[in-house]
Amino acid sequence: MAKIHELSENLTNQIAAGEVIERPASVVKELVENSLDAGATRIRVDFIDAGLKQIVVQDNGTGIARDQVDLAFTRHATSKISNEHDLFKVSTLGFRGEALASISAVSHVEIVTATENAIGIKADFSGGSKKGQEDAASQKGTKITVRDLFFNTPARLKYLRSPRTEIMKIVDIINRLSLGYPHVSFTLSNTGKVLFRTTGNGNLKQTVANVYGRHIAEKMESFEAKDSDFKITGLMSKPELTRSTRNFISILLNGRYIKNFQLNNAIMDGYGSKLAARHYPIVVIAIHVDPMLVDVNVHPTKQEVRLSKEKELSRLITGAISDALLDKTEQSSGFANLENKRETLVDQLEFNLNQDVVNTTRKTPEVHEEAEKPEFLVKQKAKNSEEPKNETEHNYVDINIPREDDQYIITKTWDKNVALQQKLMPFSNKKVDQEVISTGDETLANNLPRLAYVGKIDTYLLAENDGDLYLIDQVAARRRLQFEQIYQTITSKKIVQQGLLTPIVLEFGNLDFLQIKDKIYQIKQLGIYLDEFGQNSFIVRSYPTWIHDHVEESIREILDNYLNLDKGKTQNLFKRVAALEAKRSVKGKINLSAAEGTQIITDLRKTSDPYHDADGRLILVRISQNELRKMFKKGE
Repeated sequence: MAKIHELSENLTNQIAAGEVIERPASVVKELVENSLDAGATRIRVDFIDAGLKQIVVQDNGTGIARDQVDLAFTRHATSKISNEHDLFKVSTLGFRGEALASISAVSHVEIVTATENAIGIKADFSGGSKKGQEDAASQKGTKITVRDLFFNTPARLKYLRSPRTEIMKIVDIINRLSLGYPHVSFTLSNTGKVLFRTTGNGNLKQTVANVYGRHIAEKMESFEAKDSDFKITGLMSKPELTRSTRNFISILLNGRYIKNFQLNNAIMDGYGSKLAARHYPIVVIAIHVDPMLVDVNVHPTKQEVRLSKEKELSRLITGAISDALLDKTEQSSGFANLENKRETLVDQLEFNLNQDVVNTTRKTPEVHEEAEKPEFLVKQKAKNSEEPKNETEHNYVDINIPREDDQYIITKTWDKNVALQQKLMPFSNKKVDQEVISTGDETLANNLPRLAYVGKIDTYLLAENDGDLYLIDQVAARRRLQFEQIYQTITSKKIVQQGLLTPIVLEFGNLDFLQIKDKIYQIKQLGIYLDEFGQNSFIVRSYPTWIHDHVEESIREILDNYLNLDKGKTQNLFKRVAALEAKRSVKGKINLSAAEGTQIITDLRKTSDPYHDADGRLILVRISQNELRKMFKKGE
């Protein structure tokens, strides 16, 4: 057995640093939190080489007294708690007394500090030991410079991510702290270039605009609630403004950014069913609570806390968000005009068309992973008509089980491999890219017979083949045709540009700006050319002609859609964008002539999927000749 011995102070400091200092963003977090605890109202953070080469944090706080500088760099030395009772009512961000000692153990640190009406002091520390001290001119406050992070622990470097990712981690830390302290002015710069700045005027919505961009801040609504233990205030995005991750939900407990799964769920529960699947809102929620109800001493980074009465707080959050959404819904729905609103009732036909619509079990290769179930044919009735009839569950066909009888146009042949045939795109004589029509899609197209145009009813085209009746939603059909035209234009890499008389300036939050900048090459492939224009902004001087109207709104929505893409799915961006623009350009029904209706039906048969639009919604249903005979009770 190896001999037991006590570790050296230098080694214990490096081990302790491993718990607190994981990456450059950890250094920024600890130093800025110390500045906030010192009462600073102005904090500036500068870094070079993603923080590995240098990090500088300067504040106008109370400063450190001359005789306490050495003590500040000693482990477990703090001014924020005095005895064990203080651990149960911590009201500061830092209190463990590990930050400066841990940072100096793995870097070279220079501190310049001064208290009110006192001569400043400059001291140097490296590898956990002091190297020198001298007087220095300094205003009240503290300036700490960290150089060559992990110079004596190079093994740590291999666990760091790319420089861009590390920069985004730093930006995220400052974003969260600025949201928790809107009355403090923050400035963040990278190699002298300002990335982020807040005014510190106490206006949370203005701070959100600095963090996420003015465009997003304008779409956020305030909410608040309180009970005997908690008071909550905050801002939340409208249900249509979402992101693909929970990273844009900021929970601030007495100014401290925390991670809490149950409170995240409480926020989501407040939105209820108003959010699309796997989409999350942008929320900033500030929770004010007696420190006695919070245990912040459960994790080295202090981002995880233990809360008393967590269930009560969750209910309060859910109720506050739900009530705020309800208020906005009532305001925007013209509730006072309901008395004059004409009521329209629909009645399900007595026969069950579900048995004869195209099986929609197969997921389309387009945008959404889940296609909607077919909408049954309905007929409108005037006001005061009889109530809709209810169909029993056993009357419906299980669309998850393909049928083998002649009532279905498509059966299990969907799953068979069919050789890819040469197909023509609508509006073009060029051969279709193989990515547009896959093997399964060829089967779809082959199963649609040649239809003869008969007429139209409202938004539906009527067609027939061999005695069978087909009803085609003209809006969905036109969106399918438009989608394929736009998709072919984008993938052809021959996108025509239209110049703008007045360039468009697009402002983003710092994180969104960095993400877009990181993938700007992929965005250029869409024909959208973004040039940097000032802080967190891009300028657009031309646009692709496949964008039909509302250019700025379209580009913003395209970029927002891009930001919502899940990791590893950027290859779907072209299809998502084509579907988005197709939906935008085809708003509703138009008065089609017989020739136009015939052309739509002809072109629809040439598409990769004539049964669904790009969003997966059903385009057509079929009523077989046999079913028509049953409806009129012929042959009985």
